[in-house]
Amino acid sequence: MFGYNHIKKEVKSINMLITRASEYAILSLIVLSKASSPMDSETLSRELSIPKSFLAKILQSLAKNNILKSYKGVNGGFVLDKEPADISMLDVMSIVEGKAPIVFECAPSIEDCPSDRAGFCSIWPFLNKLQGKIDSFLAELSLADILE
Repeated sequence: MFGYNHIKKEVKSINMLITRASEYAILSLIVLSKASSPMDSETLSRELSIPKSFLAKILQSLAKNNILKSYKGVNGGFVLDKEPADISMLDVMSIVEGKAPIVFECAPSIEDCPSDRAGFCSIWPFLNKLQGKIDSFLAELSLADILE
């Protein structure tokens, strides 16, 4: 077989560029960037209509990776630990997803192709180049850009 249809059949799961976790992380960062004091996960959960336990895991990941700072106690919660201009969307998405976001199940190298058919795939070079451009775009896109 030749081309994408053959590869598509062999790939077991397709990852989306912006998953719910990435979306919730970005929405939370937007709200936190406008907050005048720390916000707890319960308040953010209610405000954004996001399940609290799911949001708490996202916020903890962002805090563990120095995007957010967390404070314990009665007036505790989360605040940005960096300026919005210093928070790239590639970093945020990579943190909450546990890996760099990908658009296609194509690997960055022929050797890493999930179907072992990259050498025969007629669109692999195009998809690989497109992924590189998306990665660069996300690396340059900051929270400050989104807030504008």
